[in-house]
Amino acid sequence: MAVASAPSALPLGKKKEFSQSYWSLVWYRFKKNKLGVLGGIFLIALYFLFVAVPEFVSPYALENRSNFVEAPPTPIRFVDQNGQFQAPFVYGLDRKIDQVKRLRTWVEDPQRKYPVKLFVQGDPYLLFGFIPANLHLFGIDADQREARLFIMGSDALGRDFFTRIMYGGRLSLMVGLIGQFLTLILGATLGVISGYYGGATDMFVQRFTEFLAAFPNIPLFMALSAAIPPFWSPISVYFMLTLILAFLGWGGLARQVRGLVLSLREREYALAARSFGAKDSRIMFRHLLPGTMSHVIVIATLSIPGMILAETALSWLGLGLRPPLTSWGTLLQDAATVRAIRFTPWLLWTVPPILFTVMTYNLLGDGLRDALDPYSGR
Repeated sequence: MAVASAPSALPLGKKKEFSQSYWSLVWYRFKKNKLGVLGGIFLIALYFLFVAVPEFVSPYALENRSNFVEAPPTPIRFVDQNGQFQAPFVYGLDRKIDQVKRLRTWVEDPQRKYPVKLFVQGDPYLLFGFIPANLHLFGIDADQREARLFIMGSDALGRDFFTRIMYGGRLSLMVGLIGQFLTLILGATLGVISGYYGGATDMFVQRFTEFLAAFPNIPLFMALSAAIPPFWSPISVYFMLTLILAFLGWGGLARQVRGLVLSLREREYALAARSFGAKDSRIMFRHLLPGTMSHVIVIATLSIPGMILAETALSWLGLGLRPPLTSWGTLLQDAATVRAIRFTPWLLWTVPPILFTVMTYNLLGDGLRDALDPYSGR
């Protein structure tokens, strides 16, 4: 009885070839880019801390006021006045008035020590927007009228500035993400329509983008923001600002998608779909638009920081979000005077999170740009 022979081994020097899909090659290339992976990890951490759980990370509630007006950052100490090592603690603060300079100052009182603890119960909040909780990541067990922990100082109303930065990051980061998502929908849709149909449709869309680009951004935004009724709720103003940023930013993406579609519509698969009687909408959004997604993803990743900076700059100028909404831009308004820079320089702590967010998005965008072209050989 014949026995089936085992498949012969591959000759020496020969390697078995494996076929890989496009997205598996993209993931392989992206994993090799250490800076891109690091940027993605940092970005996930930023959105988790500033968007998902800022109430838990912050030691106080957003509008929790105190008598410690414009108090400097509280030093966390590990050595007491006798030179002995202890668990982390802070000293109490006493208010002093400089009679010469006519300034309010805060002086530490070594006789009052408050240990800094993890997972401290404090102001109540809603975790993830619906779970009642009052546990905070860190804080001190003390009467809030006697002592406070201000790791980044306090503002002119005695509110913890670290808490306000954490809450402000939620609006600033979500403006960039939601605004860019709307920009993608508008820009990609009009871009693929313009490139596929050409003719009068292409002429109208391109002339409209040029019309928008001809206006200076700041005056145009001033005109649009002035149209927002003053009696609108803060949430309505927030979403209107997001729509305005998306409306002003879709033109560049539409022109790039249009240029890609002009070449893709003459490819064999597009011509074959047309010859089989496929509808225009199916050809555009099932065959042509997916061919531009690698380019669109990179553009979106690199454009989100620009939208965050736009919201920050416009809110700083008083044209964007308005109090009581808290964003990084509205926080920078408090540091927009010479007096603030001279006497309360800790109000500039808003700048490092903005710079760090922009840097992480750029690292991620550079990694995706290289990974989405896996056949380049770089």
